[in-house]
Amino acid sequence: MKLIPAIAVVLLSSPAFASEQHRHHTASPYTDETGRQIKSLSEADIDELLRGGGWGLAKPAELNGYPGPSHLLSMKDEIGLTQEQVHRVDSIFADMQRQAAELGKRYVVAERELDDAFSKRTVMQDQLVAQITKSDALRSRLRFVHLAAHLEVTAILTPEQIAKYNELRGYRK
Repeated sequence: MKLIPAIAVVLLSSPAFASEQHRHHTASPYTDETGRQIKSLSEADIDELLRGGGWGLAKPAELNGYPGPSHLLSMKDEIGLTQEQVHRVDSIFADMQRQAAELGKRYVVAERELDDAFSKRTVMQDQLVAQITKSDALRSRLRFVHLAAHLEVTAILTPEQIAKYNELRGYRK
């Protein structure tokens, strides 16, 4: 009976077994992304950015009780927004979306330029900082636009409307 554990030890420590185990750990989770036009962005990401969508950038506001203008407009009746509030939220949303679409377009271009530099193998380390800084600055400004809109619309809502929003969105029961 001591032979079976000894055989198991020999088999499990064999190079073939170790190689098979190693192969499972080296496959990249990114293999499906190699065909993307911009490797760091999916097609859905690009569409969202170009249309001025939220892209999840306002989660700190949204998940901490600061309603978003788009969702407020779609739930205006359930939340009980007044006509004046609807007008103000609509104005804030339109301004946010306009700015976000412009910044989103510029961000996509910056990411495309960074991707192209690597793709064409023309990337230079001394230029890399500038390329990353440009892209990150645009993303930062984009995030500010979305978060600021949440602040603006929250300021014109009553505590009851905010509570109703959070309830309807599933954040507070």
